[in-house]
Amino acid sequence: VQLQASGGGLVQAGGSLRLSCSASGIIFSINTMGWYRQTPGKQRELVATITSGGSTNFANSVKGRFTISRDNAKNTVYLQMNSLKPEDTAVYYCQLSDYRGPYWGQGTQVTVSS
Repeated sequence: VQLQASGGGLVQAGGSLRLSCSASGIIFSINTMGWYRQTPGKQRELVATITSGGSTNFANSVKGRFTISRDNAKNTVYLQMNSLKPEDTAVYYCQLSDYRGPYWGQGTQVTVSS
């Protein structure tokens, strides 16, 4: 499984960004896709996940500001990030998880200036 993320960049506080991640390879229909983020010196943390059935889970720090969606036909997951804050600055990683284990994308930088 290969994951290709895109959509990161530099934005001012209060702005919005949309991340996309497409999966290729042997993809089973039952899986969870999601986004995690990491800053230097800290552990990677969950941002949001969505199952193939559409159930979602969000970190408390992003609830009400971020939404996650997916297109199962395209094996693509999206993260819409609104009302961005400087503390959202991180490298964002896409993940696909199924019975074989987690797969990770290469990461995309999101920088929010104050």
